[in-house]
Amino acid sequence: MSLTLAQWSVVALAVGLVVALVLSRARPVMLFAAVGLGTVLLGVIEPPRLLVLAANPAVITLLLLLLVSAALEKTGLLSLVGRYLFRPGYRTTLARMGTGTMVSSAFLNNTAVVAAMAGAVSRQPDHLPSRLLLPLSYAAILGGTLTLVGTSTHLVVNSVLMEQGETPLALFDFLPVGLAVAVAGLGLLLLLAGMLPRHPKAPEADNPYFIDAEVLADSPLVGRSVQQNGLRALQGLYLAEIVRDGQLLAPVTPELVLQRGDKLVFCGDVNQLGELQRFKGLSLFAGSNGLLKQNLVEVLVSPTSPIVGKTLKESDFRARFDAAVVAMRRRGTRLSGKLGTIPLQGGDILVLAVGERFIKRPQLSRHFYPIGGTELSRPLARWQELLAVGGFAVTLLANLLWSVPLYVGLAVLLMALLGSGVLNSNDVRQRFPFELWVIITGALALAEGFSQSGLAGLIADALQQRLSDGGVMMAFIGVYLAALVTTELMTNNAAAALVLPLALSLAHAFGVSAMPFIMAVAYGASASFISPFSYQTHMMVMNLGDYRKRDYARLGVPLSLLYSGLVLWLIPHLFPF
Repeated sequence: MSLTLAQWSVVALAVGLVVALVLSRARPVMLFAAVGLGTVLLGVIEPPRLLVLAANPAVITLLLLLLVSAALEKTGLLSLVGRYLFRPGYRTTLARMGTGTMVSSAFLNNTAVVAAMAGAVSRQPDHLPSRLLLPLSYAAILGGTLTLVGTSTHLVVNSVLMEQGETPLALFDFLPVGLAVAVAGLGLLLLLAGMLPRHPKAPEADNPYFIDAEVLADSPLVGRSVQQNGLRALQGLYLAEIVRDGQLLAPVTPELVLQRGDKLVFCGDVNQLGELQRFKGLSLFAGSNGLLKQNLVEVLVSPTSPIVGKTLKESDFRARFDAAVVAMRRRGTRLSGKLGTIPLQGGDILVLAVGERFIKRPQLSRHFYPIGGTELSRPLARWQELLAVGGFAVTLLANLLWSVPLYVGLAVLLMALLGSGVLNSNDVRQRFPFELWVIITGALALAEGFSQSGLAGLIADALQQRLSDGGVMMAFIGVYLAALVTTELMTNNAAAALVLPLALSLAHAFGVSAMPFIMAVAYGASASFISPFSYQTHMMVMNLGDYRKRDYARLGVPLSLLYSGLVLWLIPHLFPF
C-alpha cells in the first residue's frame, strides 16, 4: 500500500518519538512539544487545530482537577483516613488500607493519596513498612480505574473521543469493570501477602544516609590524621571518603592527614549528627547559615518535582525553600562525592534543616512528601476544609445527577477556593501541570494526525483483513496488548492517546461498537504493576520500603495477569461488541 506525504510524516513523527523516548535522555515534555509542532510544520494539522486540541474540554477538566486536588491535599482528609486504617492484625490492616486507598484514589490524585498514606504507614508501630507500601501503590492504581476522574489516562481517553466525534464517557462508566478488578486485585494481594519482603524498619546499616562536612581553614583538625582526630571511632557513623581538590580519596586510611577545605563524606545514622557537631572547625553542609539550630524534617522528593535531575546548587535549594540538606539517602545506591553535586532523583529521602520561612514556601507538597509526621502546608480553617471537600463532592454530584460538565463545576469550585483563600495565585502558578499539558497536547496532535491523514484507517483495514479468521475478539485483545506495551515505552497518557484512534478505526472496520475497544485502551494504558519505574507511586515507595526490582516483579506479574485476564473477560460481557 502506498502512503501519502502526510501519512509518511505521521509515521516518521511516531517512530521518532518512540525511539527518542527509549534511547535518548531528552525530557519527554520536549519530545512531545517537538511532535506537536512537527504536525503543524509538516502540514499534518492546521495551527488553529493544535490550539483546539490544547483546549479540549477533557484536557481542561484534567488541568482543573489537578488544581482543585491541591486544595484537597491541604485538608486533613487523607491524614484522617490514614489514622483509622491500621490495626494489630496484618491482613486486617492490609484490607482496610487497600480499601481506603482505592476509594480515595477513585476521586483524588493517587500520588497525593500514596504520599499521605505512606507517611502513616512509616509511622505506625505494628507492621513493617515493606509489608504495606507496595500494596499501597498497587491499591492506588487499582482505585484509579474506578471512575473517569480516578486517573489522568481516563480523561485523556475521553478527550480523544470528543475530538473524534464519539460520545464522551460518564463519571461512572468505568465502575463495573474497575470495581471487579479492584476487589479481585485486593484479594490477590491478601492471598500473596506472604511474598512481600520483610525488610527491617530502619535499614540504615544497609542503606545509610549520606552526610557531607567540610574542614574549615582554621580547624584544629588540619594537619592531623584521621586516627588522631578521632574520626575512626564514631558512634553510628563512619568516614567513607574524602573529596580533596576535586579528587576522591577512598577508602580513607587511618593515617590520612586532613587538609583545609577537605570534604568529609560520612555514612550512617542521621540521628548521630551530634557526633560530628562536637568537632571544632568541622562544618556540616547545612551548618554554615545556622539552619542546624532549627528543626530537622525528613522528606521524600516527589518524582514530579522540578528539582529532580538538578543538584542542590542548580536548584538554588537553600534560597528556594529556606532549608538546607543535612543528609541524603537513595535506596540501592551508595552515594559518592560531595552532597551538593549529586543530582536529585524522585524517591530520594532528605533530612532538611529548615528555617522559619520553610513552611510558608508555596506548594511544598509539589516538591516533597513528609515521612516523619511533619505537614508541609499551612493548616486550613475548618470552614475552608468543608468548602474544599464539600465543594468537590457537590461538583461530582452535579455532573452525575444533572449532567453539569465537570470542567464547568471544577472551574466554579476553583474560583471559590481562590476567593476563600484556600488556594492563592502562587498555588495555581506552581501547581499548574504545564509539562503534562504539553505532553497530552502533543500526543493528541499525533493522534489527530493518525486519524485525519487516514493512516489509522489504513492500518485498521489491513489488520481487519489479517484478523478475519480470529474475528473481532482477536482485534480487541490486540488493542489491549498494544496499549499495555506502549505504556511501557512512553507515558500512559501518551499511550492512550496514540492507540485509541487505531482502536476506533478497528471497531469501525469490523462494524461493531467502539465501547469495548475504548475500555481496552483505557485499562491497558493503566496497567503498570511490574516495573518500579513504570509509575510514579512505585518510585515513591521504593525508598521507603527498601524494595528491590524483584519485589515488584514477584507481586506485579501475578497481579498483572489477573488484571489482564479479568479486563479481557469482563469488557466484552459488560460492553458487548
